[in-house]
Amino acid sequence: MYDIIKDAINDLDAAWEISKLKKDPLEIIDAVSQLSRADAQKLGMNFKTFPLGCDLTEILAGTCASDLDKIDLIGNCVLSDSIGASIHVCAYAFADIAEANGMKPLDLIREVRDATDVPMDLDHFGRFGPMRFPKEIIKCPGQCYMQGPPFDGCPRDRIHSRLFDKEEDGLADREEWIKLASSVAINLTSVQGREGHAAPLDEALEVAELAKKHGKGIESIMFVGDGYDDLITGFSTALEMEADVFVLEGGPFNQATDRLDAFAKAIAIARILVPGKIVATNGAYEDECRVGLRAGLNAIITGFPQNHHGYMCGYSPKTAKRGNFGLPRVMQIIREEINCGCGCGGQTQAPIGKSELEALAASVKVVGPENVYPKKIGDSVLGDAHWVCVAATPLYAKAHVENTVSDIVKMAENGQIKDSVALFGGRFVSWAMAKELDGLVDEIIISDTDPWVEKVTASNLRSELKSDIIQANSDDKKAYNNAQSSIITSTIPGLAQKLSKNLPGSINLV
Repeated sequence: MYDIIKDAINDLDAAWEISKLKKDPLEIIDAVSQLSRADAQKLGMNFKTFPLGCDLTEILAGTCASDLDKIDLIGNCVLSDSIGASIHVCAYAFADIAEANGMKPLDLIREVRDATDVPMDLDHFGRFGPMRFPKEIIKCPGQCYMQGPPFDGCPRDRIHSRLFDKEEDGLADREEWIKLASSVAINLTSVQGREGHAAPLDEALEVAELAKKHGKGIESIMFVGDGYDDLITGFSTALEMEADVFVLEGGPFNQATDRLDAFAKAIAIARILVPGKIVATNGAYEDECRVGLRAGLNAIITGFPQNHHGYMCGYSPKTAKRGNFGLPRVMQIIREEINCGCGCGGQTQAPIGKSELEALAASVKVVGPENVYPKKIGDSVLGDAHWVCVAATPLYAKAHVENTVSDIVKMAENGQIKDSVALFGGRFVSWAMAKELDGLVDEIIISDTDPWVEKVTASNLRSELKSDIIQANSDDKKAYNNAQSSIITSTIPGLAQKLSKNLPGSINLV
């Protein structure tokens, strides 16, 4: 495994071959552990390249804290929505705020859902519904983050205690919370020897099964820990429970000898192993965030003042404290570290905004949520965990598209689409389009501005489809002139309009 991992540092084809393999976490961890930090970061970024992994970089915003007024919570959520940041719902705080305002907790999250369009990520959720904690936990000042590593138990001897009587009162509404969410976070740190930090594994598994039942994405939270044994335990458990997204926590919970090497390598390892192609952090110091972003990190969970995620990411020991407004700081860190190189022609930004989420929602509507991740075409899943999460949002319900894959199939059946079809764009929408047109047309021409994306798309489609798959060598005009029908598969409005202008008569999806 080490040899092919080493090859994949400089060879995307080798990385593509690794992506097809059934991978043993121990083998991947052993191989990546032998690399320099620079090579591990380059490897991780390769696995952030489409279609090896999700190439977007985003923020999730913790909008709540138990001592916020309701108007501030709603305002924080609306602000997050307006900038396209998914809302990270700390369920205990929502419940505390609701009760302080004489409301049922479920009614408050419904009010937030009605006021916003972006995905909602549900955290601190247990077998009875929202976890409920005593004051010493909900008012925790974050002393462990302020103090810095190594973590040797809570500086204030605080344990993971809960108010089970309150939790049990909400059992009847438990599944309604999950129905409103787009994804559910599961904390696996108890299996990494931190039983005092999180719920036991059996409870995490129970919540994961509920999330699966309702078709929601599952995020597995784990510590970097010692950078080796703890990662083996965390990644193995996450894969066994079929988690979609891996969330790595550093800060005081990164106890490796060289914590920056360990964090960068943990991100690179996660990039290779994660089924849903998305790797995030919910707690990393500024220097960890930076090396993680260079290693392929997709998302940073941050927050508003008083929210614990507001200080857990992007700060340093002696500065990480409750009350920090981490969101703008993390946005700036991302912008300093990430230059878009995904082949979109500069149509996306880092971190992504609402327009990118709207384009993603349109893509899912074109393809149909029943056809996307975790379903596969050839050697790869169609889409990533975003594709299943965004389908559970008002953003998806409001997305307008001109033509879906089903509409295109009807055109082919009615003779409106001829035997030779050019698809402009080699990404997931074109994969779904090609699969549905298979057998209805004789040849499908793929044109993408990125030669490697075009090559791997054609190769992957050939492995499954009967129609002839032809590469256009990134020459849109050649593809357009050689095809009887043309379809622009991008759902990014500006890019679709530009292609439409250059390729008159082509069928648009948005």
